[in-house]
Amino acid sequence: MQDRLKKLRENLGLTQEEMAAIIGLCSANAYSLKERGERRFTLNEARAVSQYFKLPIEEIFFSNDLTNRVNKKPTKKKSQVN
Repeated sequence: MQDRLKKLRENLGLTQEEMAAIIGLCSANAYSLKERGERRFTLNEARAVSQYFKLPIEEIFFSNDLTNRVNKKPTKKKSQVN
């Protein structure tokens, strides 16, 4: 998650201070702790990030493996004939 969020931010040329303001934090340091994974994002902060980048929360904050498992359609098991 940390690398993905940092890349999104940097690709738009945003500073940590600007991201802090976007999600309602008081300082770049507070945002930096969250981006590095030392502090957790609240649901409201995650929503703000999601809305800003126009991406689903899952795509930003969860691994691709988890997203793939969640989005994967269950397969039907063949019924056993005795």
